[in-house]
Amino acid sequence: MDELEEIKKRKMEKMMREMNKPDEPAIELPGKPIIVTDSSVDAAAGQYPLLILDCWAEWCGPCRMIAPIIEELAAEMKGKVVFGKLDVDKNPQTANKYRISAIPTLMVFKNGKLIDKLVGAYPKPSLMAKIQKYL
Repeated sequence: MDELEEIKKRKMEKMMREMNKPDEPAIELPGKPIIVTDSSVDAAAGQYPLLILDCWAEWCGPCRMIAPIIEELAAEMKGKVVFGKLDVDKNPQTANKYRISAIPTLMVFKNGKLIDKLVGAYPKPSLMAKIQKYL
């Protein structure tokens, strides 16, 4: 019976340690842009509390200008904002669904809902200021 009591005691101590652990985020927020497709856009928008989706195309000059800024912001704002990239040429359903007629367009999703669209290539300080208001 002593061995059984010892096992119970160890289990109880382990359960108490688990209960007293600080809450950890349910998901790890990435520090670099994620690739989003027609089939994954709804899941991505629902998975992250704040998703900034960069809708771009390979041939688009302004899209190439803003790409390094998106990379930097993804690293700097890790844990607060998730950035995604959606190639509109390869994912026309999403572009049509959200009526994207000019690129780059940054779609802002908060708790799974589209709350804003930012059209054009913004300099980093301007883009950072616009994103701050969604936090």
